[in-house]
Amino acid sequence: MEKTMRNKKQETRDRGQGTRKLLFAFLVAGFLLLVAPSANAASLYFSPSSGSYTVGQNFSTSIYVSSAEQAMNAASGVITFPQDKLEAISLSKSGSIFSLWVQEPSFSNSAGTINFEGIALNPGFTGASGKLITVNFRVKAAGVAMLNFSSGSVLANDGKGTNILASLGNAQFSLGYTGLSVPEATTPSIAVGTPVAPQISSLTHPDPNKWYSKNTAKFIWSVASDAVAVRLLYDKYPNSQPRVVYEPAISEKEITNLKDGVYYFHVQFRNKNGWGEVAHFRFQIDTQPPEPFTIRFIDTKETDNPQPTILFDTTDALSGINYYKIKIGEGDFFPLSGEAVKNNPYTLPPQAPGKRSILVQAFDKAGNYTTATEEFIIKPIEAPTITKYPEELTEGEALKIEGKTYPEALVTIFLKLENGKGIVSNEVRADKEGNFSLVWPDKLKSGIYTFWAEATDTRGAKSEKSGTYSLVVKQEAFIKIGSLIIGYLTAIISLLVVGLSLFFLGWYLWFRFTRFRKRVKKETREAEQALHKAFGLLREDIREQIKMLEKTRTRRQLTEEEEKIIKQLKKDLDNAERLVRKEIEDIEKEVK
Repeated sequence: MEKTMRNKKQETRDRGQGTRKLLFAFLVAGFLLLVAPSANAASLYFSPSSGSYTVGQNFSTSIYVSSAEQAMNAASGVITFPQDKLEAISLSKSGSIFSLWVQEPSFSNSAGTINFEGIALNPGFTGASGKLITVNFRVKAAGVAMLNFSSGSVLANDGKGTNILASLGNAQFSLGYTGLSVPEATTPSIAVGTPVAPQISSLTHPDPNKWYSKNTAKFIWSVASDAVAVRLLYDKYPNSQPRVVYEPAISEKEITNLKDGVYYFHVQFRNKNGWGEVAHFRFQIDTQPPEPFTIRFIDTKETDNPQPTILFDTTDALSGINYYKIKIGEGDFFPLSGEAVKNNPYTLPPQAPGKRSILVQAFDKAGNYTTATEEFIIKPIEAPTITKYPEELTEGEALKIEGKTYPEALVTIFLKLENGKGIVSNEVRADKEGNFSLVWPDKLKSGIYTFWAEATDTRGAKSEKSGTYSLVVKQEAFIKIGSLIIGYLTAIISLLVVGLSLFFLGWYLWFRFTRFRKRVKKETREAEQALHKAFGLLREDIREQIKMLEKTRTRRQLTEEEEKIIKQLKKDLDNAERLVRKEIEDIEKEVK
């Protein structure tokens, strides 16, 4: 009995200990459930989350993520702001932990919202102050402005996309006028018969809605005929009452050394009835360029991707970014709107292999700009390999070239005739395994050819030039015989033509020579006759002279000298006659 009682007591004690252990286990589990989420919790918050600003002033606040215990790789959010008091003028991704954007940061002043959704690449972000975006606001009206998250998420880098967001922060800003001399927004009563508000225009800042980089502003207006004075003022408030009086009234005013910001120029006339209505003219000045920025390459600066992806972005706290201009290598500048850059990262147009520079200019709405430059290299992909081709072909046979390259790449084969002019090419698409086969569409004439191949993959990346291959195209046998016969016939015909040409040339020359000979004979006879006649006359004259000398002998005795002359004349006459006769006989022999 005692043993039984002891056993029951022992069971009671054991049961009590078991109950206490179970209760402890529940408490531990409950504690872990409470503690575990906070250990891995993340939050979205603003910094700064408070501040005081005046109407017309610009200020910035940034959105941060805190995930100190667990790496996060994505976050998104929708922020609301009072559009009647604040105006979002720009968003900046500078310094953001995000390198990719699922939804580009954007804002809507009409809806009073700001949206963002980005990704931090592996291994994600771990820390208490990961900057996401910066919002630049302009104060529109006095009051209290609250910034709140209407929705948000922070996803863990755990492969499951677990949302670890535990809290959403907010921000509160006090907005108002500064100084005791800030004018009231109400318009004082205007006496009857006073001047109407003048029409103000500006030669330097003509459009009230545009920004200008000039810090000297000039305004003109027409002076009413009855105006005796004018009152002017410029400040940062839209409805101020002018206080600086000019008497008599002036019609223009130039203001120099203005600081950046939004201003209002106020003009009011006075006539004998008093001060009239006030005219207000808004003008905006921004002389500072956008913030410096860098160009980052997602694919690294050396890649075989022909369209590398780059990240670049900057902000301009006053007028905001208007557009970008990009120049690649020696190419021309091309514009890119600020909205397009919100699609960061930006993919460049297709680039050929090689080293080149890129220059990006960021322009604000006043025309100021900041420049960033970088260099990058597009590496060529491997050249295609020719695996099969004929080294010899006969005219009329088809040329077939086979090879290997990247799957579905476009292969261009270039063909050149040795010592020929020009290069022809044809293209073929490789199959999914990278094999290609091209049958040349045209029949090749005889000769020695060289060919090579280049490839362009599905991304547009181009390869290097492959090795150069040679190909001989021969004539067919009967074509060769025909060519040989034609060659011989051509030679024979050529010889016949030459022979006939020589024959006709010889006949023509002989004909011409015969006619010439006849003319020579005729001229010779005429010359002979003339010579005979001339010599006969000379001979008769000489004989008459001799006779006269001989007659003188009958009258007187001739001197010895005169006798010698007679003998010599007779001798010379006989010699001359014999010589002339001989020369005429020789001419007659030559022309027969």
